Amino acid sequence: MTGPAGDPEPSRTGLVPWPPEAVARYVAAGYWEGRPLGAHVLAVADALPHVEALVSGDVRLTYRELTQRADGAALRLRALGLRRDDRIVMQLDNRWEFVVLTLACLRLGVLPVMALPAHRHHEISHLVRHAEARAVVVPAETDHFDHQEMARRIAEAQPGLRHVFAAGPRPAPGSVDVRALCRPADDPAAARRQLDAAAPAGRDVALFLLSGGTTGLPKLIARTHDDYAYNARRSGEVSGFGPSTVYLAALPLAHNFPLGCPGVLGTLLVGGRVVIAPSPAPKKVFDLVEREQVTVTAAVPTIVQSWLAFQEAGPGYDLSTLRLLQVGGARLADEVAWRVQPTLGCRLQQVFGMAEGLLNYTRLDDPDEVVCHTQGRPICPDDEILVVDDEGEPVPDGTPGLLLTRGPYTPRGYYRAEEQNRLAFTADGWYRTGDVVRRRPDGNLVVEGRDKDMINRAGEKVSAEEVENFAYQVPGVHLAAAVAMPDPEFGERVCLYVVVRAGASVRLADVRAVMERAGVARFKLPERMVEVAALPRTNVGKVDKKALRADIRRRLAAEAPDELPG
Repeated sequence: MTGPAGDPEPSRTGLVPWPPEAVARYVAAGYWEGRPLGAHVLAVADALPHVEALVSGDVRLTYRELTQRADGAALRLRALGLRRDDRIVMQLDNRWEFVVLTLACLRLGVLPVMALPAHRHHEISHLVRHAEARAVVVPAETDHFDHQEMARRIAEAQPGLRHVFAAGPRPAPGSVDVRALCRPADDPAAARRQLDAAAPAGRDVALFLLSGGTTGLPKLIARTHDDYAYNARRSGEVSGFGPSTVYLAALPLAHNFPLGCPGVLGTLLVGGRVVIAPSPAPKKVFDLVEREQVTVTAAVPTIVQSWLAFQEAGPGYDLSTLRLLQVGGARLADEVAWRVQPTLGCRLQQVFGMAEGLLNYTRLDDPDEVVCHTQGRPICPDDEILVVDDEGEPVPDGTPGLLLTRGPYTPRGYYRAEEQNRLAFTADGWYRTGDVVRRRPDGNLVVEGRDKDMINRAGEKVSAEEVENFAYQVPGVHLAAAVAMPDPEFGERVCLYVVVRAGASVRLADVRAVMERAGVARFKLPERMVEVAALPRTNVGKVDKKALRADIRRRLAAEAPDELPG
C-alpha cells in the first residue's frame, strides 16, 4: 500500500489492541465516548466562542480563534500531502503553535509524536525512523542549538521524512513556516464541514507519547482518542477543573503531565484558559501567576523546591489566585510537601502516573496527612491494581511491592516493540510499571521508588525515597538523592548525594543522626555522602539517578579499582 507520492503507508500492525471484553466494558461504563478529541474541543468552542482559551506571550486566542486556526492548519497539512495516520514528530518548546498544531493533527487524524525540546539527533532520528514520520516540527530558533539544521540532516538520511516545519519568526529556506501554516482557515465554515466529514474515530490512535525512564531510546505509546479524552476529562474532574480554571503550563508541553493530566487538554475540555510559560523559572512563573490570575499549575519536585526557595526569599508576588499546585513526575519528599501550603498559599495535589496510562491523584478534600504522605489513588473505578513481590505474588497492604496495572486508559503494549512488550506486559495484559509502591488500607499509594532504585544491602531492601525524605529534615540540605553504591561485601550500600544551601554545612553524621532519632533500621543509614553543586536532571526535570549511579562507580573505581564487584 502506498500514500502520497508513492510513499508506503505507515505501519499499523504494531498496535496492541484492548481485548474485546475490555472494550465492551469501557464503552458500557461511559469511559469511551466514541468521539475524536477534536470534536470535544469544538463542542466547547461552539458553546463559548468568545471566551479566551490560550495565552502565550503576546498571543491571545479565543476558543473560536483557536479552533479556526487549528482547522486552517489541518487543511494546509492535507495540502502538503499529509493524510490520516501519517506521523509528525513534534519537537517544540512551550509556545502557542504547539497547541494549534496538535489540535490540527487531532482534527485531521495525523498522529503527533511528542518529542521533547531537549532531544537531539540521536533521539529524533530514532523517533522519525520508528514512527515512519512524514514530517518533523522544530523551533525556528533557540539560544543554544540549531534544531532546523539537525532536522535537515535527519531528512537527508531518511527519505521518508518529507517536510521540516519550523515554528518561530525565522524559518530557514526549505522549512515550512508553522506560523503561516497556523493561520485561520480562509473559509472557517467550509473547513469545519470538510474536516468533520473525515474525522477520525474514537478508537483510532490520536497521538504517540514517549516512554519515561532514563535508559535506552524512548518507546512509543499509542494513545487513542477515546482513552486520552477520558484521561484528560477524568483528571479534570478529580482536580476541580471548570470554566473558571486558569491553567499555567510550565513543564514541557509534550510531556503527558502538562498535556493531558489534566493539563492543556483537560483545561480546554471544560472551557478554561491555558497560559503557557516559556520556562518554569520562578520569576517567569510567579509573574504569570500574578498577571494572568492563574488558579492551578503543575511541576516536578525539583522545580517545586526552586519555587519554594524563591518565595521564601520574599520577592513580593501576589499568588492569591493560585488555589492548586499539582506535583508529579517523581516522589515529593514529605518534608517538602508540608511546606507547599504555608509558603505558596495553595492546596497541594500529588499526582503519580505514567505516559503508559494509570493516574493516581490525592483528592481536593483529602486530609493533609493523605496529601502530604501519599501519592494518591486511581482515578477510575476500573483501574485495576496489583502490588506483587519478586515472584509475582500479591503482597498485603502496607508491604512494598511491584506495581502492575490495567485499565481504560492504560494501553496493552508499546507500538512496534514485541521484545519490550514481552518484558513490560504480562500475557493477560497487566503493565509492569517498574514502580515499587505500598498500598495503604485507604487505597492510597505511597511510592517507595523505582524497582531499579531500590537499594539491596545484603538482601535488605532500602527505599531511596525514604532516605531522601530524612535527609530533607537536615536544615542545610537543599536537594538530596540516594542511590545504590556497589560494595564487595554487601553488594550495595546507600550513597547520598546532596546539594547544600548557601552558607550551610552538612555532614553525613547529620543525616544519620536524624534517621537514628527516628528509630530507622541501621541498614538504611547512608554510608557515604557526596556534596555536589547540582543534581543531574533528565529531559523532563527528574533527578537522573542513572547518572548518579555511574558517578559513584567512577569515584569508587578511582579510589580502589580492584574492590568493585564485577
